[in-house]
Amino acid sequence: MYTRREALSTVGKFILVASTINITDVMAQEMDFRVIPPKQAQILQEGKAKMFCPVCGMTLPMFYKTNHAADVKGKTHQYCSIHCMHEEGMLNGEAVKSPQVVDNDTLKFIPAISAFYVVGSNKPATMATVSKYAFAQESSAQKFAKDFGGKVMGYEEVSKVVSEGLKADIKMIKKRQYKAAQMGEKIYQKVCKQTPQRFTSVADAKVYLQESGICGNLKGKEFQQVGLFLAGKGAI
Repeated sequence: MYTRREALSTVGKFILVASTINITDVMAQEMDFRVIPPKQAQILQEGKAKMFCPVCGMTLPMFYKTNHAADVKGKTHQYCSIHCMHEEGMLNGEAVKSPQVVDNDTLKFIPAISAFYVVGSNKPATMATVSKYAFAQESSAQKFAKDFGGKVMGYEEVSKVVSEGLKADIKMIKKRQYKAAQMGEKIYQKVCKQTPQRFTSVADAKVYLQESGICGNLKGKEFQQVGLFLAGKGAI
């Protein structure tokens, strides 16, 4: 049983450690399989909004193990998921070019066309109801499927699954974004300096929040929620 002195010593040590690391980031990494430290993430796109998915605005390292990339009108775009990559292709009315995906063994990008995907594991899905994780080696994909469930597929088969479920997933996502944006409005009204600025993309809204500092140092879910609000995702 702890003495009072031992208990105070333990608390002191915890405060000392907490002062040197971001506890929220550590907890997120432990809780969510998709998260990696930002310094370890391979970011292929450029510009002020390079850390955010150009379609949904989510922070890329937070969903890194499902990240994809592709060429869009001569520029590389990086996405939180295969869903967002195909959604942008649909919005542009053309197939994405030179698709890439993160290899969950090396955490580096590889050509998606040669990757082995595990579809439907018990690991979290990104922007969809069914999870999709990729590997360069078929043996790694088979082991992942054995450990966590799911079916091993090639890129073409996975793309067909995504395309067939795209409209349903977009409908689901819009509902979630609407609720999140409404929460973002409450946070905005409570902690932010009011601004008339509004944006056409969540990524651009989040860049503005970072550069202007109007909401202080928002992180994680609250950062995304306010970004969704400023991008008009809470409008009916």
